[in-house]
Amino acid sequence: MARFGQRARGLAMGIALTLATGTVAAQPAAEWIDKTTGHRIVRISREAGTVSLYFTQNGFLPQGDRMAVTTPQGIALVDLKTWDMKPLVTRPGAVLLFTGRRSRNVYFAERGRDDAGGPFGVFAADADTGAVRRVATVPGGWIGSINADETLLLGQVAKPIVPLKPDGTLARAEGEVNTPGMNDYRANGPDGKPLPYAEAKEVHMNRRLDAHVPMEIFTIDLRTGARRVVTASTDWLNHVQFSPTDPQQILYCHEGPWHRVDRLWAIRADGTAKRRLHTRTMNMEIAGHEFFSPDGKWVWYDLQTPRGQVFWLAGIELATGKRRWYHVERNLWSIHYNQAPDGARFSGDGGDPEMVAHAPDGKYLYLFTPRAIGDVAGIHADNAGDLIAPGTLEAEKLVDMRAQDYRLEPNMIFTPDGKWILFRGNFEGAAHLYAVEVAKAAPQQR
Repeated sequence: MARFGQRARGLAMGIALTLATGTVAAQPAAEWIDKTTGHRIVRISREAGTVSLYFTQNGFLPQGDRMAVTTPQGIALVDLKTWDMKPLVTRPGAVLLFTGRRSRNVYFAERGRDDAGGPFGVFAADADTGAVRRVATVPGGWIGSINADETLLLGQVAKPIVPLKPDGTLARAEGEVNTPGMNDYRANGPDGKPLPYAEAKEVHMNRRLDAHVPMEIFTIDLRTGARRVVTASTDWLNHVQFSPTDPQQILYCHEGPWHRVDRLWAIRADGTAKRRLHTRTMNMEIAGHEFFSPDGKWVWYDLQTPRGQVFWLAGIELATGKRRWYHVERNLWSIHYNQAPDGARFSGDGGDPEMVAHAPDGKYLYLFTPRAIGDVAGIHADNAGDLIAPGTLEAEKLVDMRAQDYRLEPNMIFTPDGKWILFRGNFEGAAHLYAVEVAKAAPQQR
């Protein structure tokens, strides 16, 4: 990923402009062609520690012109045409939550995530004027989503009998380490030796599940301030999401080691129509990292039958219950998948050899094109419409991530026009925000 020539030219131009005008030019985004994949990459962030939201949280303004991100100074807006960054919120303690799908509001909380924490405020910053107003006071817990018409906040709260970390997991046990800015679940096994990343995370999650902490998923009405319990349980409730299109449809999970839980659940905002979206039928079968399709009609997720052996990108259509499973080769397995705005392709952010797939060469970002597996000789099974529709994924490598420390998960997100994918990276050392162009760059002239 050589780009030192470009960086040097940019620095020289900046120095020349400074000498000529007496002012310091804004630092441009760095840009280069990945020598392994042939795709154009842009380092959007100008300073380390700038990151995008989690892959299920909307960070784009409805017009598709800007995206909200977190910087060391607070919250900023990225121009998706020029990659220029403009500060929006610099108040101490502001934590970016999401953007609205109807308004040009950028929503943030006044403190970091704590599922068992006390009251906190949620605010909206106008992306054009910078004006900030309080929109809700949340009695406790955390807010994870806002519905499509921006009338309801969606959150979860734990009433702990044991201490919780800000991410909702248990406080550290002996031998466990946490590194700020990374998903770091290091722990020692029974023999006192460090466990691989994925296994250490499983141990930690198992402790949290067995604690049977009482929890609630709730909504806050932004018009009245009313709080309503959607569902309650002593299971570990997490990953709350509103549909991008249906203001009343909620997706959430039963968290824990995935082979111990039926993770995927849907429910309406009034607490009705609660249903399990995937039921395990095999010991050590796992499913998770669920997300809505851009049109809100499908829920997609990582499925393994069994864990670490056979991999699928699986989906269920909410209205009909129809299912599609796309087979994923081991090296193509990804921590998170996402779907392009037009629904035609998916992205995958790969994984390192210690993760669940134990992929020997999986540290890449991928673009996937689904291919259906058709009937033989045009002969259809009588009940074909009731069966899982199988397929495969045709893969293209987008970014060489072999220098990435995967404790910082890339969390790929398509831009609204589908031409770029945003992701987090530390392959240059520090954590930065990057974009990769979906179309392969044209060959450079010699």
